[in-house]
Parts: sequence; C-alpha cells; structure tokens
Amino acid sequence: MHNLPTEDFQGQPLVRIGQADSWLLLAPQYGARLVRWVHRGQDLLYWPDAADWSRPAKIRGGNPLLFPFIGRHFVEGNPGQWRDGQGTVHALSQHGFARDLPFDVSAIDPLATITMTLRDSEATRAGYPFAFVFDVVYTLLPDGLEVSLRTSNPGTQRLPCYPGHHFYFALPHAQRSAASLTLPDTERRRQLPDGSPGPAEPGESTYQLDDPRLQDTFHVFHGSPSAQLAMPGRHIRFELDLPGSAPWHAVTTWSETETSDFYCVEPWVGLPDAIHHGQGLRWIEPGQSESAVCRLRVTG
Repeated sequence: MHNLPTEDFQGQPLVRIGQADSWLLLAPQYGARLVRWVHRGQDLLYWPDAADWSRPAKIRGGNPLLFPFIGRHFVEGNPGQWRDGQGTVHALSQHGFARDLPFDVSAIDPLATITMTLRDSEATRAGYPFAFVFDVVYTLLPDGLEVSLRTSNPGTQRLPCYPGHHFYFALPHAQRSAASLTLPDTERRRQLPDGSPGPAEPGESTYQLDDPRLQDTFHVFHGSPSAQLAMPGRHIRFELDLPGSAPWHAVTTWSETETSDFYCVEPWVGLPDAIHHGQGLRWIEPGQSESAVCRLRVTG
C-alpha cells in the first residue's frame, strides 16, 4: 500500500497510527514489529536507544511476533528442529520466522487500526512446508490495545501452528520488587533440555516481578485465561478469554538479566515443542482460519 502515514524513528521509516497522545509505531518491513505503544503520552513498551536495525529480530524491545511456533524445538536433543507426522525433520529457528520477514500492510485506518500480512514463500516453506496467511491486526482502544493473530489455511493439508507475543514492557529494574503479576488458576512449567515441558508446580495468584521463579517460566491456564501486570503508576490487564478467540494456553514471563529495564509477559497459544508433545498445538483445516485475540487494558 502507498501513502502510509510514516514517521522517521532511529533512521527507519515506521508506520504510525493513532491520535495525538495515544498511538503506535510499527515496522511492517521488520516482522511487523510493534516498536512503540504510547498511551496517553506514556511509552508502555521498552525500546533500546541504540537499536541495531541491521539485525532487527535480535532487538530486545517492542512486541516481536512469534509464528508459526513459539519457543525452542528439539529433535533427539538437537535444537532448531522439529519432526512432522511422516518422520521428516525440518529446521526452524527459535520462535519461528515471522519476526525475521517483511509483512505487507493489507489494511489501515490511520486513526485506529492496521492489518499486516505474511504469506508463505520459498523462505518459509523450507522449514514449514505449508501454505498459510498470517495476519496481525492492531487496534487502538480508548483504554488500551487489541491485537489479533489470525492464521488462515489456503492449502490442502492441515496446518499446525501455535503463535504468540513477546511484549517487552518498560520497567526500570529497580522497580521490579514494586511490580507484580496477578494470575488466575495456573501451573508453572519450564522447558527441559530435551524440549518437553517439565513437571508442573502449583501456580501462585500473585508474584512480585523480582521472584526468580518467574524467569523463563510458562504459566499454564487451568480455567479462564487472564493476567494483570501492576507497575508503579500503571496497571495493564490482559483480557484473553474473548469470544471467537482461539484458546490461549499460557503466559510466559522472562527478562534478559536482573538489570534489564524491561519485563516480558507473553501470551502464547501453545508451549514450546508442542508439535511433539501436543500442549497447545492447534490444527487449522484447509479453507479455515483461526484468530488468537488479546486485549490490553491500561489504568493508572
């Protein structure tokens, strides 16, 4: 699409949608990355001042999109591989390929919403031999943001997928002990070295974000999925149990180091390596599509 509303940011032409004090900056050409989310004048996401745009998938910040599979996959202990039902082993990097590839802007309302689309190509079929259309729809709400991950199957064979988000929320590391995550009924799991989900531990209702039990941990929902992130000055409520949405299987919590000025809370449709163990694995039939929808409501 031509005549997109662009803004220069760190030397990159990014697409801007929204109003004067609540807006998004997005990079369709770099994995449809959400780079900035400003809500009522406040940046909610972390983005590094010295981002290396020559390797955008490696930038810690914004919201990278994880598709077709999230996390790490293993075949006989070898990372970056998965085995299909016929026994063929395919190579697929951590979190899939979407964050490395350019998306097309397929629809836009400069004040409120944008749809960015990735289709299968030679680059994707090497490690994921399926026809697909993957759309991400960002819609600004008066009190937050709605994001829909829509996977469509235009092909003739069933399509396995379990996409997810990787939100980097801005949080100075000195404030971690003053921030908390509230969850419904969950269990905690971590991935074992062979790729399988480790043993389940009973989840807590509330964690402080400096709790080491949160690091690289999957919080698997037992009932209605949701989460609330409380940080000094603002709360972000994750509404995940929305009509018509594919089920969200877990949220994952992670930060790079104890001194990183961000904290990641990541809604995932499945667990890493689900193509092998099945936990959260979705199958989309030929001609069908499925959307995983989350709303982030901001207060404070």
